Amino acid sequence: MTTPRAAQASTAAPIIYVDIDDTLVRHVGAKMIPIPKTVAWVRTQADKGAQLYAWSQGGGDYAARCVQTLGLDDCFVACLPKPSYAVDDRLPTQWPGCQWIHPMNLKPTDQGQQ
Repeated sequence: MTTPRAAQASTAAPIIYVDIDDTLVRHVGAKMIPIPKTVAWVRTQADKGAQLYAWSQGGGDYAARCVQTLGLDDCFVACLPKPSYAVDDRLPTQWPGCQWIHPMNLKPTDQGQQ
C-alpha cells in the first residue's frame, strides 16, 4: 500500500510501527472497535511527518483492511505482517533511539515529535 504519506516522508522523520489488535482496535465478536487514544495518536504523528507502518500477526492484508476501515490509510506508508524471525546483531531494546511503548502509556510527546 503506497500512499501520499510515502511521498511526503522525510528521511529525518521517525519511523513508527503500530500494531493492530489490542493497540489500534479491539474485537468484540465480529465487531471491530477503534481505540480512540491510539487512533488520535496515529493521526497526530502522521501530521507531524512520521513514517508510520501498520503491522499485525494477522498479516499485511488484514492490517490494511483495519487501517482502511478506520479511515487511517492516508496515515500509513505500508501495512505489513509481523515477522516470524528478526535477524539482527542487537535486540530491539539495544537499538539507539528505539522505544517500545505500550498503547495504554502513549502520550502526545512520544516519538514522532520533530
